[in-house]
Amino acid sequence: MRLTQRCFYALAVGFAAALAIFPSATSAPAEPAWPTRPVRLILTLGPGSGADIGARLFADRLAQRWSQPVVVENRPGGDGLVAINAFVGAHDDHVLLYTPTSSFTAHPFLHENLPYKPSDLVPITRVSNTVVVISVPASLNVTSLGQLVALARAEPGQLNWAGMTGALDFLLAGWLQQEALNIPKVAYKNPVDAANDLAEGRVQLYESAFAIVRPQVDSGKIKVLAVTNTVHNPSEPIIPTVGEAGQPALTVDGLVGLFGPTGMPRELRERITADIRAVGDDTIKDRLAATGQLLNVGGPEEFAKSIDEQRAQVAKFAKQLGLEPLPQN
Repeated sequence: MRLTQRCFYALAVGFAAALAIFPSATSAPAEPAWPTRPVRLILTLGPGSGADIGARLFADRLAQRWSQPVVVENRPGGDGLVAINAFVGAHDDHVLLYTPTSSFTAHPFLHENLPYKPSDLVPITRVSNTVVVISVPASLNVTSLGQLVALARAEPGQLNWAGMTGALDFLLAGWLQQEALNIPKVAYKNPVDAANDLAEGRVQLYESAFAIVRPQVDSGKIKVLAVTNTVHNPSEPIIPTVGEAGQPALTVDGLVGLFGPTGMPRELRERITADIRAVGDDTIKDRLAATGQLLNVGGPEEFAKSIDEQRAQVAKFAKQLGLEPLPQN
């Protein structure tokens, strides 16, 4: 009996040792560590923009969660191409792009031979929705989008609208043509300059992020007629959506999110999304709202679907304007 017990004990010890040397084939492999070094967030916009403020809020929280520095790099200019080129050229899964999607969804209709492909921007997570508004000078004698349309029809060519390049301009220009409104465009390079001219009545219509016009709204120089989002702006809940104002074609939810390089695994993108959700508490939600952004985290598939919908919307209005995608390499 003692011999049998000793044999059984020896077999058990040997089996345990074998398991230690040869792990079970059914056990899941450990996920690779990420990040293993500092992470860079490259922005298409300059310091002080809504996206910049949001990026810095999340960078501070993520640095604590990841135990690695998270550095925000502003690369404005070139219709978003400066930042996108820096991101794509890095070929590094520790370099991410943080941007509104309106920075690039209109690129195929604006630039020949783009230096990047859409597949170079791999959606990781939607972080927030930018509140986008239709604004007019406070001095203009209209209080609704319907009254603006009526005024433009009564005085064709007498009003102007402020615009830059990008998705929002395509939407507004397409809508003006759809409504047969003769409102010429005044081009701007700096959105703040456009807001200042709107406040002074030098232009009479502007579609922009709410954050751009908020100072003049607060000072009483600009009126917001409607928000283009599908939901109300929490800080100005009495302002109607464009759908409620009878112009659903203008509906667009500004998308802001993170992109990774080609080949970034889905598992890693979902892990980053989970981390964004984990740190996006009420404090961040309130601070984003103060800059005209709505915290609305969505995973890789959800974000990709939203981008595709925005691209389709831009393409629809581009076609209506008689524009075709430009030749690409």
